[in-house]
Amino acid sequence: MRWDVEAGATWHAVIVDLLARLDYALGDELPDEINKAVQPLGLDVTVYLVDHEQQRLWPLPRQGKPPPSPLSVDGSMAGRAFTSVRTHVPDRDAVPYRLWVPLIDGAERLGVAEVLVDPPPADPTRFQRWCESLVGLLGHLVAVKMPYGDSLQRVRRTRAMSAASELLTQLLPPLTFSSHRLSISAVLEPCYDVGGDAYDYAVDGPTARTMVLDAMGHGLRAGLTCATALAALRAARRDDHGLYAMARAADVALTEQFPDLRFVTGVLTELNMDSGMLRYINAGHPLPLLMRGTKAVRELPGGRRLPMGIEDSRIVVGEEVLEPGDRLLLYTDGVVEAYDRSGERFGVERLVDLAERCAAAGLPGPETLRRLAHTVVAHQDGPPTDDATLLLLEWSPQAAERTQP
Repeated sequence: MRWDVEAGATWHAVIVDLLARLDYALGDELPDEINKAVQPLGLDVTVYLVDHEQQRLWPLPRQGKPPPSPLSVDGSMAGRAFTSVRTHVPDRDAVPYRLWVPLIDGAERLGVAEVLVDPPPADPTRFQRWCESLVGLLGHLVAVKMPYGDSLQRVRRTRAMSAASELLTQLLPPLTFSSHRLSISAVLEPCYDVGGDAYDYAVDGPTARTMVLDAMGHGLRAGLTCATALAALRAARRDDHGLYAMARAADVALTEQFPDLRFVTGVLTELNMDSGMLRYINAGHPLPLLMRGTKAVRELPGGRRLPMGIEDSRIVVGEEVLEPGDRLLLYTDGVVEAYDRSGERFGVERLVDLAERCAAAGLPGPETLRRLAHTVVAHQDGPPTDDATLLLLEWSPQAAERTQP
């Protein structure tokens, strides 16, 4: 098919057919139904999902075809499309013509799609835009199908997941969110055995709320403790309570549900995007880092109270005025207290240095955290002794744009 203006009508018909086909398709039927729908356009589409470690891209299998090999996120053209959230064309003169297009749901990076067409398009720019629209739709459809079966989940797993990790990961929002005014990204390690760490966010009107939590202990008991605190905090937030009342709600829930002492450290934040006013509570947690430009300018020491689950009547809320473009980095102690075999801590200084280098490179938030988390894991040179969670909020329209293709 010649990729000219007349192809637009066929393109529209393909989109309509694709939506109809996927209404009742199971997760493992997606690859074949997608390719039946795009056949009139002469396309061949292979969808790759990123694993939970964000290290490799795994193809969705198609009936009657041997699956391609998984691809490394680091060091492949497909991986470059994933990490940069930009379409890559390996060779514009190649036959068949190939594009690697990031597969996203909103701003959440799910993987990539390989799109092949023969003969090459007469108008590569128009063809790329159409492919990006198609793959953008596929990203939404894959995300919609994900909760209704296990086949798509299995593609993303390289080993068994613990009960605690299964519990918490099902409670958490997507790793990445973007709007016209900010982006929020998060990452958890170890992704298959997280016990007591969690994150959450909610953006409504001019207000963006975030939190990072770390429950005492390990395993399922820590997961249950964290889930209880998370549920109490969300319930209070959705009832339009402020930060202090949210923390008190977590205190009550933890003391009511657990007769033995259970506590959760955490940072709760509330940013007014009209004024830049950041209000926050720090319940026995590592200090948030404020980044301005490419530098970490200071830690935020205010809003201190005891960990949630231990009654604290002090009404202390920290305040900081942010400037447009500022980044706020929250993390659990498993990041800075990761030790290598010689006993050397990862430390705040190393975290700051890496965060500054990622900012200087202009990396989008989710890629910044992917690299930070992998560096923490590599530093330990063995099984991690604690969960490590990071959350990055960047208050700027440019931050949101960097998470979109």
